[in-house]
Amino acid sequence: MLTRKQMDLLEFIHKRVQRDGVPPSFDEMKDALDLRSKSGIHRLITALEERGFIRRLAHKARALEIVKLPEAMIDTAPVTPRGKFTPHVIEGDKRDPVPAPRDALDVTPTHAVELPVMGRIAAGTPIEAISEVATTVAVPGQMMAGNGKHYALEVKGESMIDAGINHGDIVVIREQEDAQNGEIVVALVDGQEATLKRLRRNGDSVALEAANEAFPTQVYRRDQVAIQGKLVGLIRTY
Repeated sequence: MLTRKQMDLLEFIHKRVQRDGVPPSFDEMKDALDLRSKSGIHRLITALEERGFIRRLAHKARALEIVKLPEAMIDTAPVTPRGKFTPHVIEGDKRDPVPAPRDALDVTPTHAVELPVMGRIAAGTPIEAISEVATTVAVPGQMMAGNGKHYALEVKGESMIDAGINHGDIVVIREQEDAQNGEIVVALVDGQEATLKRLRRNGDSVALEAANEAFPTQVYRRDQVAIQGKLVGLIRTY
């Protein structure tokens, strides 16, 4: 699953490679996606690389190579020596999951609830916000906090390990738009990057604190941060 911004960037790179034989520069990518800084492009490229759509090549200018494209973007462009190609996408044998209704969940403590796993959330540097269901996970009913909507996210990174949240864990999030100081939240930064951090407000600023001394606290203006939910549970597979 790709976010809209990730899809837009991949499509832009693909079209430029088809036209020119080389990927666009980071400045061209930033302007094409109407981003304010190249750091956003770096994060999008990292996400595309992690998902296997592009590969960075060492010791080459504009060192990006498209490995595959989503099915919706596959065209009939022929392979050429300059890098134009029709990617071959390997289809998996997993069926698309059917997410449980998020507004009518049975939260009886003795029942398991199928929650949608919305993708991966960074416990480290913020990553592109994810809004599409990737799969589902069974969650004990007693883990649900009240009757609000809930969803799950897979943790990426190690910035919350001192709070007992490790890379690869599944966190259960209750949707809400506010939280108390000290609570662990999903925070949306600048409308496009999501991160899992401990919330601290101080006047007109918002601090998103890691639970790992190796990671600095991220401080933003209040209008840059929107709370997307609060951590209410964690699932770990050994």
